[in-house]
Amino acid sequence: MSSTPTTSAITTILNSKNRNPTSPPTVLHLSFTQRRDYFAVGTTSGFIIFDSDPFREVIHREFTSLPTSSIIVGGGIGVIQMLFKGKITAIVGCGPTPQFTLNKVLIWDDYRSQCIAEFCFRSKVKSVRLWKDQIVVILLNKVYVYNFEELELLRQIDTMSNPKGLCEISRESEKVLACLGLHQGEVRVEHCASKRTNMITAHDSNIACIALTHDGRFLATASSKGTLVRVFNTWDESLLYELRRGSGRAEIYSISFSMDVQWLAVSSDKATVHVFRLNVDSRAAAAEPNNFSPTSASFLSLITGIPKYLKSQWSETRFRLPQEGIRNIVTFGQQQKNTVIIIGVDGSYYRCQFDPEARGEMIQLQHYNFLHPEQNF
Repeated sequence: MSSTPTTSAITTILNSKNRNPTSPPTVLHLSFTQRRDYFAVGTTSGFIIFDSDPFREVIHREFTSLPTSSIIVGGGIGVIQMLFKGKITAIVGCGPTPQFTLNKVLIWDDYRSQCIAEFCFRSKVKSVRLWKDQIVVILLNKVYVYNFEELELLRQIDTMSNPKGLCEISRESEKVLACLGLHQGEVRVEHCASKRTNMITAHDSNIACIALTHDGRFLATASSKGTLVRVFNTWDESLLYELRRGSGRAEIYSISFSMDVQWLAVSSDKATVHVFRLNVDSRAAAAEPNNFSPTSASFLSLITGIPKYLKSQWSETRFRLPQEGIRNIVTFGQQQKNTVIIIGVDGSYYRCQFDPEARGEMIQLQHYNFLHPEQNF
């Protein structure tokens, strides 16, 4: 069980405009806002918030230690989630010298430069998600949903072991939450407004990554094998697409839908970002989530005797990163159509463009390193 959330008057953060270029911090966590227009970086000394597109630093905060029971000397932030433009963030300590104990979630108000509330648990916090009026806290075997205003526990969900803290929420007012179920390969989808729960058996092996569309109508999942990404209708649990990243095992780092649900991007430890075409009629999908244009993969799935390897749909385009094994997350650009944004724990920021009418490699438009800003210009 979680303890009762409390308000807090912790004022331990300083604005640091002059970074030490010879000793940059280590990145501990990366996340995008709900609308993907900003991204946050949790580091060993604090956190930084950037505009995603166009790229620019917006907020840079570093911690100092004060004599309070919530704080350990250090500065490490292992989870950071922003509410829209980043003025309200949820932060969790991590790293060799965490700023806060790892079982606490603190709500940071950047307008007032202080933490305004904290949530304390009996075990480590794995992840956090934010709606404008609710906060979702993910532990190893539990998901808690609280009301922001009264700090009241609204619901709790039991899950199977979830060391990655996998959980996603919709970005629109119609609240949809997707988390692990109680069985291997199972995803639980909560349609909060209708109080309906759907259990989707997505894979035979453990779930490694999940994503929701902005309205929560569609769910994408990848397993620990990392060869396939499956797309489901969250209302009737039907399998809509089976997308093949490759034939060899891989660790999927992130999955992202485009806002119009025409494209899906996948990043992995193989130093490659793949973009798949979904062929969704966005206008029809808004009214009827089952209205999909058939693809060659869906036609093949109706024919018996064809190997499963050939039935799945391959990516339209891809972008190769310089080094394997660098954790990165991906989303679609906001300012220009057919672009993707890739950010990595090595400080890399890439903006790339793909041709929707042709297969092949993406074109790199921009590349920066946000840990070494002095080298970018």
